[in-house]
Amino acid sequence: MSTSDQQTCGKGLAENSILPRKLGQLIAAMAENLAIHSQALDLTDQTSRAEYDAYQELVRELRQTAAQLKGTAEQMARYRDLPMGRHEEKAMTHPRVLEVFEQFVRQKQQVMSLLEQTAARDNELLEMMRAHIH
Repeated sequence: MSTSDQQTCGKGLAENSILPRKLGQLIAAMAENLAIHSQALDLTDQTSRAEYDAYQELVRELRQTAAQLKGTAEQMARYRDLPMGRHEEKAMTHPRVLEVFEQFVRQKQQVMSLLEQTAARDNELLEMMRAHIH
């Protein structure tokens, strides 16, 4: 295996940058969905005004979160050529390393399950929207 083919922590960071990038895109899409929904509210109605205010606050926060995730993803991708530092084998084989990685994998699986669970509902809403718009 040549040095350019060798897996390094920098390459790992770059490869994993897709996670914050995609999560950021998802959060940005959620913000846009809330923003467009808020335009349908009748602001002369007090309850609608409260909903509008809540959506505007959430849209601002979601856009900020999306921008932070995008920036983090870009930073991770820039580390692709980070030279591989020396690692202490004892520290890398500590049980806590396995435990933390298992937790990371579980969290990813839970996000995947959540997306699968909500996809059917979202697709039904899409079909209803398409029927009313077309």
